[in-house]
Amino acid sequence: MSERTRSLIQFLTDELAVSSDSIAIALQHSDQIDDLLPIVLWQHGLINLLELEKIFDWLAASTCVVNNSHLSIEVTL
Repeated sequence: MSERTRSLIQFLTDELAVSSDSIAIALQHSDQIDDLLPIVLWQHGLINLLELEKIFDWLAASTCVVNNSHLSIEVTL
């Protein structure tokens, strides 16, 4: 299991109070593709649409890291 999946499971249990049984069921049905975990939870009625949206927001925030400290834009007119 990847570190990202462990972090996602921690978020699911801590922030959304998803049970470990629900997570285990979803992991079994995600066909070893951890990225499908939120969809499988939703498809099986283990989370609602609002919770799915919160998961996607968390995933986006946790994976989109932009380092612009060396970003330079030059505009010539």
